[in-house]
Amino acid sequence: MAAPILITARLQLRDWRDADLEPFAVLNADPRVMEHYPQTLDRGQSNVFANRIRANLAERSFGLWAVEAPGVAPFLGYVGLSEPNFQALFTPCIEIGWRLAREHWGHGYASEAASAVLDYAFGPLALSQIVSFTATGNQRSRRVMERLGMRHLASEDFDHPNLPGGHPLRRHVLYRLNRSDWALSHSAHKS
Repeated sequence: MAAPILITARLQLRDWRDADLEPFAVLNADPRVMEHYPQTLDRGQSNVFANRIRANLAERSFGLWAVEAPGVAPFLGYVGLSEPNFQALFTPCIEIGWRLAREHWGHGYASEAASAVLDYAFGPLALSQIVSFTATGNQRSRRVMERLGMRHLASEDFDHPNLPGGHPLRRHVLYRLNRSDWALSHSAHKS
């Protein structure tokens, strides 16, 4: 079952289009966007990643949705769910993540889109918990996680197994959110 389109007040989380590949390659080549990733991606690497994302969305009921702001920009980046491909104390799990072009930072788009993804994850998908993780110094993403109500326990911080010892991005923080906590926070916002 393919992933559905998710709609928010300002955004549409949708399947990927061929026209998304160029702006996706631009954001993946931006050193500021990729500051907390091991490396920037060239156009070929970006296209391979986009095609993997597209295949996942077509095959599953979730994935990394392309994010569009109708009337503002046809492609901001992605927000969505994935399964980490490494072993750690908290895997297997479902992770929420995002990557937006720099010109779209600071507008609340990541939080708004991620909130819609969490509604879907804890609603129709009936997942019990979502995690998110990032390099320790990625304060922008950590603030999004905190705005979403995700909780960080320093005792769960970990060294990313796909990065070699001594790598400056190896140490990661882990945030968690349970369905019951999401439901409580949402009922409080609606009353």
